[in-house]
Amino acid sequence: MPTKFEGLLDQGCLEEVSLKTSIWKPARASRLDLLRPEFLNLRHNDAKKSMRQTAWLDGLRGFAAFMVYLHHNQLWAHGGMGNLIYENAFGYEGRHYFAALPFVRHFFSGGHFAVAIFFVISGYVLSIKSLSLIQKGQLQNSADSVGSALFRRWLRLYIPVIAVTFLWMSQRHWTKIWVDSGELKSTYREEVRSWYYTFKNYSFVFTGNIYEFTVLYHPHSWSIPIEFKGSIIIYTALSAFSRCTRNARLWCEAGLMFYFLYIVDGWYGALFMSGMLLCDLDLLALDDQLPRFLSVLEDFKELIFFHLFIAAMYLGGVPSFESHEYEHLLSKSPGWRWLSHLKPQAVFDPKWFHLFWAAFLLVASIPRLPWLKQFFETRFCQYLARISFALYLMHGPVMWMLGDRLYAAVGMAREAHKEHIPQWVDAFPISKKGPMGLELAFWAPQVVILAVTLYAAEMVTKLFDEPSVRFSNWLYRKTLAPAPPPSRIA
Repeated sequence: MPTKFEGLLDQGCLEEVSLKTSIWKPARASRLDLLRPEFLNLRHNDAKKSMRQTAWLDGLRGFAAFMVYLHHNQLWAHGGMGNLIYENAFGYEGRHYFAALPFVRHFFSGGHFAVAIFFVISGYVLSIKSLSLIQKGQLQNSADSVGSALFRRWLRLYIPVIAVTFLWMSQRHWTKIWVDSGELKSTYREEVRSWYYTFKNYSFVFTGNIYEFTVLYHPHSWSIPIEFKGSIIIYTALSAFSRCTRNARLWCEAGLMFYFLYIVDGWYGALFMSGMLLCDLDLLALDDQLPRFLSVLEDFKELIFFHLFIAAMYLGGVPSFESHEYEHLLSKSPGWRWLSHLKPQAVFDPKWFHLFWAAFLLVASIPRLPWLKQFFETRFCQYLARISFALYLMHGPVMWMLGDRLYAAVGMAREAHKEHIPQWVDAFPISKKGPMGLELAFWAPQVVILAVTLYAAEMVTKLFDEPSVRFSNWLYRKTLAPAPPPSRIA
């Protein structure tokens, strides 16, 4: 019997939903289609399109990328004070700011929470096709699916990063425009050599030497190697558990989560595995194959998951300001003193322990709360979903080059602005009155910064992100050996 996920399984991964082409070809869209901003045309169509069962996951990923945009722009505009206020608890050291309130703080400093959500979603979508095949007993097809996904994964993740960072490095060197991010080399040849040498280390995820590249060329891209490592964990687990019984497979998934979170400091592995476990349970639920102790709670699921959602939103606001006292930060933060004792001995950075539970509970709750699920299925969230990877990559360059100047112009200048771009400082000052983070001086420039960021993300999506998926699919098919001829029986 076909499941509600059947349409998605034909495509293999949420990232490839709109990319059904089996042969890679250059985009043939007209120049007008390529250049037209899509965010200006988000009105509902007359004919309502059918919504995939997992469209809410797309929307959640897109909205989380938007939270990263807000987080980084708030911190950048407010300088050191932004870190001190936004990334600490409400009332820490006697400071009481609206932007630091529980639940409210996600709109000002929700970037860390968003990254944890990304990893849970990835664990879910990377395993959905293979898990469905495993549950149907189609083990060879599942193995083929894992092999195909692993072949394509590096290309899919790194091609957009290569394109964005190389173009960013090149335009900085050619234009000599000042940005408060990284230092330029004396010649373009030196710059290209440095970019290549640091990218080599960054692209090899089995070493820890990834941060030189991110510091010099794209600080926000630190999560991409972790995304690839988490993908390998998922593909390995799928292969290892493919012949297990249902209960043994679920226990192994839960056991790996426990191992990564409580035994070793592998918080990202726990996040990916939690996504795989949630996917497995959702697929089993569609066929009424859930373990009995979960099935008996069916009538209470909305009540249970509403409270888990509230818990997730609170835990997602864990203080994360890095200081010399960071080890004891939570124990000194109002609302977190008791929770700080839950951190396992193995965990070095306590925020990721709490963010694991926040992201895990949030992704588990959304499909069980219809009003919340419907929000992430809106056109706005689905639009953000399509450009989410490019939005994550492009919001930084736009902020460093354009946003920095606009913030200085409206009166939110730093000392570096007075030294390097004095002509922009207070060029058209705007009121900075009101609660921190809600100042007109911050939100007025967003009319320009957000529009340019969304447009840049659309262009990167069309030119690099979607083609990287098509290219990796095409290359994989080109490498496949022909199917053996059917054996003849004498």
